[in-house]
Amino acid sequence: MRDSSLRAPRQKPLPDASYFSAAPAIAEEAVLWLRYLAGERRASPHTVEAYGRDLAAFLAFLTEHFGARPGAAELKALQPADLRAYLAKRRRDGLESRSLLRALAAVRNFLRFLEKKGLARTDVFSAVRPPKRPHSLPKALAVADARDIVDPEQRAGEAREPWIIARDAAVLALLYGAGLRISEALSIGSNEAPVGAADRVTISGKGGKSRTVPVIAPVRAAVEAYLALCPYDLGDGPLFVGARGGQLSPRIIQLAVQRLRGALGLPESATPHALRHSFATHLLGRGGDLRTIQELLGHASLSTTQIYTAIDKARLLDAYKSAHPRAD
Repeated sequence: MRDSSLRAPRQKPLPDASYFSAAPAIAEEAVLWLRYLAGERRASPHTVEAYGRDLAAFLAFLTEHFGARPGAAELKALQPADLRAYLAKRRRDGLESRSLLRALAAVRNFLRFLEKKGLARTDVFSAVRPPKRPHSLPKALAVADARDIVDPEQRAGEAREPWIIARDAAVLALLYGAGLRISEALSIGSNEAPVGAADRVTISGKGGKSRTVPVIAPVRAAVEAYLALCPYDLGDGPLFVGARGGQLSPRIIQLAVQRLRGALGLPESATPHALRHSFATHLLGRGGDLRTIQELLGHASLSTTQIYTAIDKARLLDAYKSAHPRAD
């Protein structure tokens, strides 16, 4: 079995100093910071890329705000009003609260990195009120809808090769049947395919942390059906491949679900990630233990998993209101 760390999402090349609108020394520090996040901190490729974009936007704002590319002197002299102006600018650009929170976290993390070298200060953040975190709940599907999405028979009329339909169904089955993220399902190696007697799979999740999850018989059957039809010799490469045998993009699976939404009359909230939410919600609704669900999902904190208790309560309340004769 290959080391699970080899199956982590592929990191795009990090930008060079020219990507950042800052004095040369600060631009070079920005590159070192991204390397630190990707290396020592083992941040996911998506986080590193997003933080790089957020920092580039912040430094570009300061360049316009101060009329010159910011250096250590400007970063040390930052005032709360400067940060508030930056947040206001990003809000005008259309960023919602969740993205603003991430952008602020990226800037604070970078300035903390510089502060250890005497090149910036972070006490300015204590006087800035962060945007309110939205309290939206994940949208879980009804059990019947989740089953329809992972059923390849629902796509029988599509003009696509049978092996591709079987492949998509196997990926979606892993999302709903094992609670995987789409990136986790696509990171499974072909020599680790959960088939036959292999009733579990070890994957690498966020932050490079590995976990082993059980794979129930219907999910194994979906993977076996895909492998029986796949025209490529997968060797020791990825389990799921694209139409030409290369790496399968998550976008392909997202588009497949988008087509299914239209065919099944499902809302836009029915996404591949919604299958993972449905996995947790349906387990909880059947009496699943919250701590066990946390381990299956790979959540670092139980508080992250506890959001599903709110979902389940909301579902029960809806059922009560629709069925109880005195609910009105």
